[in-house]
Amino acid sequence: MVLEMKVPSPGESITEVEIAEWLVEDGDYVEKDQGIAEVDSDKATLELPAEESGIITLKAEVGDAVAVGEVVCLIDTSAEKPEADGETKDDKKEEPKKDEAEKEPTKAEPRKETYASGTPSPAAKKILDEKGIEPASVSGTGRDGRITKDDAVKAVPSMGTPTGGNRSESRSKLSMLRRKVAERLVSAKNETAMLTTFNEVDMSPIFELRKQYKEEFKEKHGVSLGFMSFFTKAVIRALQMYPAVNSMIDGKEMITYDFCDISIAVSGPKGLMVPVIRNAENLTFRGVEAEVKRLALRARDGEITVDEMTGGTFTISNGGVFGSMLSTPIINPPQSGILGMHNIVERPIVRDGAIAIAPIMYVALSYDHRIIDGKESVGFLVAVKEALESPEELLLDGDVKKALEL
Repeated sequence: MVLEMKVPSPGESITEVEIAEWLVEDGDYVEKDQGIAEVDSDKATLELPAEESGIITLKAEVGDAVAVGEVVCLIDTSAEKPEADGETKDDKKEEPKKDEAEKEPTKAEPRKETYASGTPSPAAKKILDEKGIEPASVSGTGRDGRITKDDAVKAVPSMGTPTGGNRSESRSKLSMLRRKVAERLVSAKNETAMLTTFNEVDMSPIFELRKQYKEEFKEKHGVSLGFMSFFTKAVIRALQMYPAVNSMIDGKEMITYDFCDISIAVSGPKGLMVPVIRNAENLTFRGVEAEVKRLALRARDGEITVDEMTGGTFTISNGGVFGSMLSTPIINPPQSGILGMHNIVERPIVRDGAIAIAPIMYVALSYDHRIIDGKESVGFLVAVKEALESPEELLLDGDVKKALEL
């Protein structure tokens, strides 16, 4: 019996996928549930498992875009599994015929040396003279080694740039996920009235809290007390104060959410991914840190699903882990706001009328000005700053141990 394997639907609204890589070769024997291919959708890379055991026949090539429900391979389930130590067809190599094996390779005919060898054509000589290049230093590709105009042009250094180094290049096709990300980013720039506002945060209070409680927190909960839980909590508080930032445009209407699904931008093997922490407003510090760790590991291992990246009402992007000092993050449509975190650097600040050195982070809020005014955007970012600079009072309700479940 020959089984037709069709592309399953990876998620709602996805109509086609792209064959990113075949994990088996045509004619291989595959086991049931064995991964046979990786397919890219516009949201994630998924593994395609074999539905039955048998000999596989591939019906699509790497890079092909195939519709959901289309046949991508055949599996002959009546085929017997080959012996593990048996000789396969690939192991049998046809012996070359004796007369062919002993035949010497044809030697390339040496280039004839004539008066033209190394001599530039008139056009080539003009170019070489103008640039002060000796003909002897140029290898001619014309007949009998004559230096052509093209040889002279290629031998001329451009704008004084040194030559002789490696100048190779490679070309590879963008994955469907990367192409979709590119489309969404261009769409966000072209279809939203995007602005960015900035502020700075003195991270000293959070540094002190982490220094005091991080070991106890990790020992009890099995996850680190990082910055993401503080920022997520600060963002939730600010979204509840300024609900316009937790809204989206749908045609001529504005949808405002009373829940906070926070998207977190993480780097995966296939590029940037944005999994979602659902109902983050109901999570404790431990809950946020555990969910961030879970999603980041799944993204890193290529196990993130489409459902885990669908939705989200606001995004937090931490470019600081890569050393970014400041940036203008791009909105993740159809959301209306994104908060950019950056690296923490000791900088001089004025505190109580005196110069002090403090760990400072610059933060940036990009927002859609069509529904978020300056008052809301600036107020939102100030609310985030206030919460991060007074975490014990505004994020931990004055009881650190209770809030951290210690």
